[in-house]
Amino acid sequence: MKTPTKTFIFFISICIFLAFTSGCTNTLHGDVVSINNGKIKLGFERSTGKLISFSDIATSYEYIDSAAVEGLPWLLDVAAGTPAPEKLPTKVSFQKPDPLTLNIEWQQADGTNGLKVIASVSLDKEKALSYWNIKVEGMGEQNIQNVKFPVIAGIKDLGNEELAAATWLGSLIKNPRAEVVKQKTPATYTWNHPGHLSMQLMALYNKESSGIYFSCNDTLAYTKNFSLTFDTNNKLEYSITNIPPFDNRIDSYQPAYQAILGSFRGDWITAAKMYREWGIQQKWCRESRFKNNLTAEWLPQTGIWVWNRGKSPNVLPEAIDLQERAGVPVNVFWHWWHNCSYDDYFPEYLPPREGGKSFIEAVTAARQKGVRSIVYMNSFQWGTSTDSWKSENAEPYCAKTIDGKTYEHAYNIFTNKSITPMCMATEFWQNKYASLCDSVINFYQASGVYMDQACMNFQCYDKSHGHDLGGGNYWINGFQKLTSLIRSKITDKKQSILAGEGSGEDWISNLDLFLTLETSRERYAGISNIESIPLYQAVYHDYAITYGSYSSLVYPPYDELWPAQYSPANKEKALPEDFNSQFLMEQSRAFVWGMQPTIANYHAFLAKDRKEEIDFLIKLVKTRYKALGYLLYGEYCRTPEINIPNQEIDISKLSIYVGRTGNNVSKFKKTVPSLYTGTWKSPDGAIGIALASISDKQLPVDFTINLSDYDLPSEGEVYVTTDSTRLLLQTYAHSKANIHFDMPARGVCVLEFIPKQ
Repeated sequence: MKTPTKTFIFFISICIFLAFTSGCTNTLHGDVVSINNGKIKLGFERSTGKLISFSDIATSYEYIDSAAVEGLPWLLDVAAGTPAPEKLPTKVSFQKPDPLTLNIEWQQADGTNGLKVIASVSLDKEKALSYWNIKVEGMGEQNIQNVKFPVIAGIKDLGNEELAAATWLGSLIKNPRAEVVKQKTPATYTWNHPGHLSMQLMALYNKESSGIYFSCNDTLAYTKNFSLTFDTNNKLEYSITNIPPFDNRIDSYQPAYQAILGSFRGDWITAAKMYREWGIQQKWCRESRFKNNLTAEWLPQTGIWVWNRGKSPNVLPEAIDLQERAGVPVNVFWHWWHNCSYDDYFPEYLPPREGGKSFIEAVTAARQKGVRSIVYMNSFQWGTSTDSWKSENAEPYCAKTIDGKTYEHAYNIFTNKSITPMCMATEFWQNKYASLCDSVINFYQASGVYMDQACMNFQCYDKSHGHDLGGGNYWINGFQKLTSLIRSKITDKKQSILAGEGSGEDWISNLDLFLTLETSRERYAGISNIESIPLYQAVYHDYAITYGSYSSLVYPPYDELWPAQYSPANKEKALPEDFNSQFLMEQSRAFVWGMQPTIANYHAFLAKDRKEEIDFLIKLVKTRYKALGYLLYGEYCRTPEINIPNQEIDISKLSIYVGRTGNNVSKFKKTVPSLYTGTWKSPDGAIGIALASISDKQLPVDFTINLSDYDLPSEGEVYVTTDSTRLLLQTYAHSKANIHFDMPARGVCVLEFIPKQ
């Protein structure tokens, strides 16, 4: 997993500040132009066009502190080194074409031609949502690089705030303002979409009172950034950075989508359900490979993924061993099979490092035993130190920054050799990568390719590539062409898959499988006020298969092609038993969040040395395998309130890139739930609640569920499904079930609520 390099771009922000009209206040009726739909109300200052009011009518809650609003709901950025506009539009006018729509226009104060900004804000007829459009005219040679809109300033502290963001699988940031005040440093959270923001969704809320729904309805995957800025004075500003094509021949710009701002009461699950209502109607879901049964038939049947690295003896026999122990299909997610050193000599993957003949024989023999392999190849990086970089003249086809430079970056701390992203929109890279996939799948007999960094998006400013410069949707369009080209070359299309790092709605129709690592977030990010949540699962679980975790019982491996002097002595040896509970936690999260389980760096000796943990994993995957209607094909639902005790566990933060120091594990403490839960509705209308205990003690489970909340009939039966049994627990009537049972130590089960036929 990697983080994209920062672009070496500096912006000159043109912040337009207008003084209040003398003697007037924002509260006077004549100074505010407003629209409302009976759900929400928006108010704009008449003299300036500032957004000074956003209120929920039902709760009478006002989200904006008008005294904290200093600027307009839009900002323009020009690129560094280019001239700023001489005149800015300051004269504002309003029109109401209908009761739910407000058009706002900013023109030149002296009536001359020049920059003009036109905004249109409309309210939903039935929901507490507003839709925001902007158009910038008279751009001429202004070199406008970004259009920030809407800019929602002065957002009040909601109290006990939580910020949910669709960062691939999902992140929940608790009390973000309190952390900023504590650190006495302003903080800006910025995510790119499509990219690290897997959906156009963020939500800031107090789950006991009110919340703000931030979204967008882009169906064509134009690049944009979502930002929330907290300052030390408790002020908050939200904005979307829209990125027009960087071309001074373009006189006007209007995004091909709307920003969405709304009010709601609830939590991140509430926001996810709001978004799902829109999301599953879009093209990516209609063309979902999983939903349309276009994935290889073995993929949904996968019981466990083994994520091992190196030559085949370190990978395939271990997967076969685990399959024999677990009795479910096991497949391999395979790094470091390739000829080149990891993270510096891409894409010189072929032939396999152990030799082509050995590799083919090993892969074929494993497949005959039911174990299939997908192999690692980065989806766009090329090493600038490789022979092929020069011999194949790759540099003209790599992505460029606005000043014509590459995004070159050294991930490999042992060699410090750089790699740089190729432009996904170029036929050169599409043909190069598709040719590699052709060889790997058709000749070397792999069952698929894992495309690292797939769900990412770069802005490219190279005029020779033939796409819009900077802004646009050429990256996703190029990725779609790439995957189509790969599949056109695959001989056995029904048995091969393409997987990718991350998750993203715009990739659902292109990839078969998504690696989402947030179940093991602590291993790469340590402990903070950010928690992983299954936000993506709550929206798209039944449209996209997810897997992946750094969850491991051993120290990290070390690539044999890296410098030997940095190789740690403890590589792939068992971690201290202190971290066993962390492994249980990670596997429990994946189970209840509806993911295909993954174990990293599995070795047969663990079945003895870490018997309880491997037995737990096997129990978990066997239970999941009996409940695929919920945990693979089901829709995420809210879990009934269950009183769950917490416990403190040891947490390891580790990496393949800390071998240089000899200390490749950092240790923390964390308080976590003793019982993990996730609720799912199967396609046939039953409800399944997955439960996994990491406690070494028996836990009482006691809760009441109202089945009408899940649109189930009033009568039915409750079963307990485990790895070895499925027993009737009780019946229910009148749409309610009072559940009482004891969860065994480290127990795993699915409670099934089956409607009466």
